[in-house]
Amino acid sequence: MVTSLPPGTLRGRTLAVSVSQSSDLARLGLSDEHLRLTLGEITRLVLGAGGHLAYGGHLDPGGYTSALTAEAARQGRGDHPVLVCLAWPEHRRLPLSELRTRLDLGLVGRVVCLDPAGRETDPAAGRGEPAETVDPDVARASLTAMRRYMRAHTDGRLLVGGRRAGFQGELPGLLEEALLSLEPGDARPLYLAAGFGGVTVDIVRALGIDDCAWLPDDPDAVPDDPRLLTGLERLCARVKAPGLSNGLTLEENRSLAVSRSPAEVAELVALGLGRLAG
Repeated sequence: MVTSLPPGTLRGRTLAVSVSQSSDLARLGLSDEHLRLTLGEITRLVLGAGGHLAYGGHLDPGGYTSALTAEAARQGRGDHPVLVCLAWPEHRRLPLSELRTRLDLGLVGRVVCLDPAGRETDPAAGRGEPAETVDPDVARASLTAMRRYMRAHTDGRLLVGGRRAGFQGELPGLLEEALLSLEPGDARPLYLAAGFGGVTVDIVRALGIDDCAWLPDDPDAVPDDPRLLTGLERLCARVKAPGLSNGLTLEENRSLAVSRSPAEVAELVALGLGRLAG
């Protein structure tokens, strides 16, 4: 197993990372800290090999964006190796003065604010100081547009965890990102770390990578959101075989899918990225 890649191996490559809350963590004997450790390990390996990372989220203190940028700062890169993408509702919900303060990531990275169509925009345009509320339909469309922007500006994506319910978009966010990554005729490398549960488990099952029988039953489970089921049907129709074009063999993808070790997850993703980099 690779523990690091030679410097420069991933120069010019950007990996989108999707780390989101998983309702399965407690049943697996895990905590949110395992997700943060995984994010840290991925950051260390990708940035150490000269690559860049992209994350679509928010700028709230204590969130995954903060964890990512803190680890990136420890790597000492001064070339803005982290791209943070803010969908329209994420930057409009903050008072303008507070947003301006949070937008400055220094040498660690840069933040792009997107309009409802997913185009880069001046976050101060057309607004005053107060926070704004975005219409729910506009918010949903904006999240899809942000994910399309990220797909166009990255070379692959890693999924970890993910909500099955209570999501804001048309589909669970990580499921929509999987669909975008695997668009016919222009598929992008996709890495599925399902060992932490969440909707990534459902994606792994749907693609036939692993049956995920290791995930304990949830005695408090509620019926699946119809949008989740519809998204999984679309995914199955789109991908006829579990080939993810990610530089890993089927067995390695299965190992990635079942691992609960942050270090092993990061090493397998680095292995696939390194092979694709040639």
